[in-house]
Amino acid sequence: MNPRWLAALPLIFVIGACEEQKPYKPPVPHADQGADSALFQGQRKALQDAKGVEQTLQKQSEEQRKAAEEASR
Repeated sequence: MNPRWLAALPLIFVIGACEEQKPYKPPVPHADQGADSALFQGQRKALQDAKGVEQTLQKQSEEQRKAAEEASR
């Protein structure tokens, strides 16, 4: 083999090994909106009920505070 080829052989291997690596992109799941809403329907109802209870308690607390202020006058 020619000595020039022996000298160029490592360079050829290095250039051949330098491939452009593409970044990994995980697959995007295609969620069905109907399945999602059915899955969490119970939790959403519980959250709405809790918000309603919270509003009721805030109203009662405000009424009690006003009553206490009226009684102290």
